[in-house]
Amino acid sequence: MRRFFRDQGLSIAFLIIFLAALIGQSFAGYANNNEELQLHGLATIGYWDFVTSSDFLVDVAENWQSEFLQFFLFIFATVWLVQRGSPESKKPGDEGVGTDEEQLVGTHARPDSPRWARGGGPAGWVYSNSLLLVMGAIFLLSWFAQSLGGTTVANEENAQHGMPSETWLQYVASPEF
Repeated sequence: MRRFFRDQGLSIAFLIIFLAALIGQSFAGYANNNEELQLHGLATIGYWDFVTSSDFLVDVAENWQSEFLQFFLFIFATVWLVQRGSPESKKPGDEGVGTDEEQLVGTHARPDSPRWARGGGPAGWVYSNSLLLVMGAIFLLSWFAQSLGGTTVANEENAQHGMPSETWLQYVASPEF
């Protein structure tokens, strides 16, 4: 067990930080949501009702959406753009995706490399672009989750004001979204 924590320390530390931030966001959002309900003369809700609500989903998805878009763009930009003196940047003249030899993929992969790194074709392309693909997929999923939750929240607010409900497409095309 001790070896597991030593070998997985970085992942465990970031999981704890992630959970602490999510819990902190849930308590702050819960307090804010109940304050808004009281301002409108409505009954407050319980903590569990809030964290399982569309309001909380929208807040979390909006945070993830912006963060993962930034990660995606940073990863994409650092392939082609340089910043002299930056530790995150390639050196001037090294822009681009790099060779198979530099990336240790295809015929240049080591024996202990993952199987995807040793193969070529579509699997090799996915492996070579996996970080960018994962960040892009998480961004798109968080955008979609925020749009679904936002539609529900918007329709709840519309019902409170006696307005008709919106379809998902109407909500996504609205300034609210």
